[in-house]
Amino acid sequence: MGETPVLNKALSQRQLTMIAIGGVIGAGLFVGSGVVIGATGPGSFITYALSGVLIIMVMRMLAEMAVANPSTGSFADYARNALGNWAGFSVGWLYWYFWVIVVGFEAIAGAKIIQYWVHVPIWLTALLLLVAMTATNLFSVSSFGEFEYWFAGIKVVAILAFIGLGMCFILGLWPHKEMDFSNLTAHGGFFPFGPMAVTVGVVTVIFSMVGAEIATIAAAESADPERAVARAANSVILRIAVFFVGSAFVLVTILPWNSENLAASPFVSAFTEMGIPYADHIMNAVVLTAVLSCLNSGMYTASRMLFVLAARREAPPQLVSVTRRGVPAAAILTSSVVGFLCVIAAAFAEKTIFAFLLNSSGAIILFVYLLICISQIVLRYRTSPGQLKVKMWLFPVASILTAAAIAAILVQMYLQEDVRSQLVLSLASWAVVILLFLANRWFVGRRPETPEPERAAGAPRPHRVLVLANETVESDELLDELRRIGADRDAVYQVVVPASPIDTGAAATHGPLDIAEATTRAAQRRLDHTLDTLHSEHLQADGELGDYRPLRALANAVEGFRPDQIVIATLPPEDSVWHRFDVVDRARADYQIPVTHVVARVRTQEHAS
Repeated sequence: MGETPVLNKALSQRQLTMIAIGGVIGAGLFVGSGVVIGATGPGSFITYALSGVLIIMVMRMLAEMAVANPSTGSFADYARNALGNWAGFSVGWLYWYFWVIVVGFEAIAGAKIIQYWVHVPIWLTALLLLVAMTATNLFSVSSFGEFEYWFAGIKVVAILAFIGLGMCFILGLWPHKEMDFSNLTAHGGFFPFGPMAVTVGVVTVIFSMVGAEIATIAAAESADPERAVARAANSVILRIAVFFVGSAFVLVTILPWNSENLAASPFVSAFTEMGIPYADHIMNAVVLTAVLSCLNSGMYTASRMLFVLAARREAPPQLVSVTRRGVPAAAILTSSVVGFLCVIAAAFAEKTIFAFLLNSSGAIILFVYLLICISQIVLRYRTSPGQLKVKMWLFPVASILTAAAIAAILVQMYLQEDVRSQLVLSLASWAVVILLFLANRWFVGRRPETPEPERAAGAPRPHRVLVLANETVESDELLDELRRIGADRDAVYQVVVPASPIDTGAAATHGPLDIAEATTRAAQRRLDHTLDTLHSEHLQADGELGDYRPLRALANAVEGFRPDQIVIATLPPEDSVWHRFDVVDRARADYQIPVTHVVARVRTQEHAS
């Protein structure tokens, strides 16, 4: 068994704390709150509170699962463990798709804000912003953390200043101003559209709070993942209460809910009402910071989810490659390319392609949250109470009610004509992902393997046996085959273990920063264990770590060892990435010597050490 994986420190506690605090504060709060207030009335801060409760519950469920079973894949892995591979595949790809669309959208939003000061083509400014944030993520994990620390810090200070100054204005602690709460009831009452309007606004508000879960992904690259996740989940209560509910309350108290200025730019209008000079410039700068923060986090989140998908054999294996700084460059660049395409679509086909992309991702985050809820319920019943250091409140009632509430929001989206297309197209996106999952499974087992030709009667027994295996190198099936071949004790074995982060399992348990070291340790441990077993049975064996690409590792070993027999051990076709790339068939085609294929039916139960 391997040791418990220990991640190298990439994000400091200071950075992670600020990421957790500022993660839920996006441009949606600064810009979208006016729309919510206009549709709900003074009671809109209750809408924010209701939405906040759902986010808090989802975060608490995530914390329970993350602390009980830390994973670099976070909620995609929990869905996979609870509901099967289809769920993990769905959550991973849907979440990635959601964030790459957000990256493109936020780049466009940032470019529009910059146009307030400088008249430059929107598409050009958006591309420059994307390039800047991509470069930040490519440089190092800590550079992402440092940028996000300051971006989040500016947002937090701005909102706290707004709430502080706003409460002074409301309570009469402002020059020439008396205490005044009249706007809460003076214009058609507290619920001008009826109490049920509060629930209608949840559809809009819930999307402005997306991002709290980023802390659970970033925690995998911190010094103490379990503590970081627990802290993030616990602090989300205060964050939502202060930043969302508090700012919404201040807005509806300072300004009439039906004010035209409120609908256009709520925070600027409130500052203007208080008589603060340059309010438009101040808030535009803050909103730009929020947009850049979301762009930065979106790039980080999308790339890490793509890295995880590759580690689980559900995306091209090249995407787990990392730079010397421990950055998954291939995953970052792939995600940024989609962001670039979104920007181009927005520039040249805003009302067709770009609108389609936005709508097709509109409800995806709710699907992800719903699968998180269901996963937590399933895994809670499978987990012993001793493993639960953090527990979901009032289980199972609170968990079931949260899942039901999210389902109700989806139903509400269908009933609201203005957002119905988002639900329908998002469901279509999910259907495409499921089809891709089924196609992936079909591709793996699409055709039978070429059978090994029978050895001619009287042919000499092999004397130089080259063994290629990774996950199955310690399996009973492989060892039994090697014992059979070496029954006369004359055979010499050369065991080659490709140092692949996917096949060793290192990519499943380690973040990008220390994956190379973890891969080498895991592959070497497997090789050493196999050689020790063969030596204990008085068989002649040596070995080496090979290239992470199995066919390249095999070619190098054949050239150096000159075998007269090759043995390749894999998992069953449905689980084997080697089968997907026809490793056995290509070996039989390339080498004029017998190639034996051993299928290990049981995956070795270990973690990368």
